[in-house]
Amino acid sequence: MGYGKVDELAINTIRTLAVDATFQANSGHPGAPMGMAPVAHVLFNKFMTFNPKNPDWLNRDRFVLSNGHGCMLQYAILHLFGYGVSMDALKHFRQVDSITPGHPEAHDTPGIEVTTGPLGQGFANAVGLAIAQQHTAGVFNKPNFELINNHTYCFFGDGCSMEGIASEAASLAGHLQLGNLICIYDDNHISIDGDTKVSFTEDVTKRFEAYGWHTQHVEDGDSDLESIEAAIQKAKDVKDKPSVIKLTTTIGFGSKLQGTGGVHGNPLKADDVKQVKEKFGFDPEKTFVVPQEVYDAYHKHASEGAAAEEEWNKLLEKYSGEHKDGASELKRRLSRKLPEGWQNKLPVYKPSDPAVATRKLSESVLEAIHEAVPELLSGSADLTGSNNTRWKNAVDFQPPSTGLGDWSGRYLRYGVREHGMAGIMNGMSAYGTIIPAGGTFLNFVSYAAGSVRLSSLSHQRVIYIATHDSIGLGEDGPTHQPIETLAHFRALPNMMVWRPADGNETSAAYYMALTSHETPSIMALTRQNLPQLEASTLANGNKGGYVALEDKEAKITLVSTGSEVSICLEAVKYLKDNKSIAARVVSMPCTEVFDAQSKDYKLSVIPDGIPTMSVEVMSTLGWEKYSHEQFGLNRFGASGPYKDVYKKFEFTPEGISKRAVLTIDFYKDVKPLRSPINRAFTQLI
Repeated sequence: MGYGKVDELAINTIRTLAVDATFQANSGHPGAPMGMAPVAHVLFNKFMTFNPKNPDWLNRDRFVLSNGHGCMLQYAILHLFGYGVSMDALKHFRQVDSITPGHPEAHDTPGIEVTTGPLGQGFANAVGLAIAQQHTAGVFNKPNFELINNHTYCFFGDGCSMEGIASEAASLAGHLQLGNLICIYDDNHISIDGDTKVSFTEDVTKRFEAYGWHTQHVEDGDSDLESIEAAIQKAKDVKDKPSVIKLTTTIGFGSKLQGTGGVHGNPLKADDVKQVKEKFGFDPEKTFVVPQEVYDAYHKHASEGAAAEEEWNKLLEKYSGEHKDGASELKRRLSRKLPEGWQNKLPVYKPSDPAVATRKLSESVLEAIHEAVPELLSGSADLTGSNNTRWKNAVDFQPPSTGLGDWSGRYLRYGVREHGMAGIMNGMSAYGTIIPAGGTFLNFVSYAAGSVRLSSLSHQRVIYIATHDSIGLGEDGPTHQPIETLAHFRALPNMMVWRPADGNETSAAYYMALTSHETPSIMALTRQNLPQLEASTLANGNKGGYVALEDKEAKITLVSTGSEVSICLEAVKYLKDNKSIAARVVSMPCTEVFDAQSKDYKLSVIPDGIPTMSVEVMSTLGWEKYSHEQFGLNRFGASGPYKDVYKKFEFTPEGISKRAVLTIDFYKDVKPLRSPINRAFTQLI
């Protein structure tokens, strides 16, 4: 092992950079970086293999800072090793348009693997990264060609330990025997409320042991570098279990407030900054100081990482000669391009085809494309038979020793862990070789909302298969019937929420989900059967909204989604036969994609001159952007056979027609009547 003055200098440099950056920003969390600088130094300089000149090298070790508030620790490390994080970036910590935001964001900063900050999320991401590594190795590694063998390392704190998502992810990781995952628990006994004795007194190590993890405890995380190194090495040697190292540290080590909550989320005072620097042998009058010896030591390790990548590239070249197909497939995945012609496998339907539930149509898509898109991994949060997320010949992703599957398996059994599943999928997507899809009921995507939000924020191509999408699920009643869910997720930037009305719209939703490299998707899918629409095509669906039934004499436009589109089409017939009123129907499977179309196209779908009424068995919130009047459900549902529930709330041809007539009467004297699209455009200007 052997540690000396340069190691101590490097550790204290990390600490003082964190102190200076938070002090200059007058904002931030210096405590965790000061306490965890020793383990960060040992981990990055002694164990991790990476190349700062190519942060995207596939076989690099991954690092996740789940306690993301301590991000100055990571930014300092990235700067010192020569990533594209300049000293100027450190000086602009937490400032607008800097690449050093208040919590790590993967698409902003080179070297940041996943976006963390909401506690526990990074932990779940780390499990996803480890799963992706294990699967990619299972697919591509061959005898004498261990192409993929990186480890995932994660730091997490008491806050992450308390969050339920971390428990969900840890439980699954233990079951999956992820020996490539090593998590280091910053046991500093401090959270925002102060000493954890007020709320958190469990034995975390015993909990992880019960999950099936290998556990260790390093009692002096402040200075015992040899024990830290030995613990990490021992964890690496354990191949059949994930490892957790409980590392007892002093938060804000060196500060006057060390060991207290006062150093958690506030910069040090000026006098404290000076005494810390004096204590660590730095000039108290100077800021953002990095001794050349520290740069030299870290750049030496960085160059070793560059050499490791060069060796790996030679191995890949040799692999290409002996396993040509595997090499070309791996390179294609890394380019993020989908296989040539995969879209030709998408099912196409005609109006005479039988009525089918969109959850079953989704299953048909997966069945049709899984061979053509081999990077697509599916799964479910213990609802496989209900979500229809598994193709017939799928192999489960499981440790081979269990006899339940294989590392190369493409179907994940997430268990009843919706939030953990979503966080894990974000990590899987971030690895770079996988497109993850995972199922639950639409109502329980709300359980996963924190992770779903981060899918959008961090630009991950994740597919949420959300079945049982409305009161149409029937007897399970209001506890399972989503009302506000679509409004919630439609409000989320960079999220495609799809609610297809038939088979072609379902195929279109998958086409858009798979080709949108930086946008996640939610597929809201029915339990009940829906007929195939006359005007539905893949091309129409790809526009997010289109005219499902045109009539030049129409007095009203009905705009709808999913299961209500076919009821609107029945309402058109009812209006004509019983009221002598012509109507037209618009299907709007994805408002976000529709919003991206030209204004001329949108006005051709929802034109000026006649009123528009939206019809959806959900909250009406948001529909005012597309309609003059809204027919929806702004209360909870009811338990009963689904047709009876629809009848109770008048989502029937008669009920829709009654409201359509009232809407026409209300707007008959408004001249000229502008389309809501024009109104929205005016507001936008």
